[in-house]
Amino acid sequence: MKLQLALDLVNIPQAIELVQEVEQHIDIVEIGTPVINKEGLKAVSELKAAFPNLTVLADVKIMDAAGYEVAQASAAGADIVTILAQAEDASIKGAVEEAKKQGKEILVDMIAVKDIKTRAEELDAFGADYICVHTGYDLQAEGKDSFADLRTIKSVVKNSKVAIAGGIKLETLPEVIQEQPDLIIVGGGITSKEDKKAEAEKIYKLIQEGAAV
Repeated sequence: MKLQLALDLVNIPQAIELVQEVEQHIDIVEIGTPVINKEGLKAVSELKAAFPNLTVLADVKIMDAAGYEVAQASAAGADIVTILAQAEDASIKGAVEEAKKQGKEILVDMIAVKDIKTRAEELDAFGADYICVHTGYDLQAEGKDSFADLRTIKSVVKNSKVAIAGGIKLETLPEVIQEQPDLIIVGGGITSKEDKKAEAEKIYKLIQEGAAV
């Protein structure tokens, strides 16, 4: 089990400062969609330059022109690139093909997918590296539970790794760990805390212990 830190509401200098605090306790740093929308792929390049040993994920949420988008994000230094599960099959296959060519990975974001089981089977067959259950910000407010979706995906995938994102924090982490996803994505559960380093350390330690069980 790995820990991914999602950076959403920061600019580049703030992102670098934040990652400096917690880099000992995370595996992957995600440059979130709001950051990329605001700063462009330069955010990816600068974070990768500042932390060459960290895996960097560019949350570009590709919907079209997938091969091109993956190539651009890869050139900027992304190790993992995201595409939406709602994209056309041809787009997802194109993204996977380009990522393999570049020696990168693809995370497919299941946000807003209705038939989780069928789509997860298809994505697994397309060669997605990660399939991510994502309870979006707007649905979290309505109390949506993503564990059932996570279990559904885990029951059908044969090759893809499984990730979970959406409102995860220290208090809810034991429940997440119980489901044994490959990747746990935490944003505000770390970034909103006064002592980010201490919080990241506690979360990372719990994940390490959970993975060892």
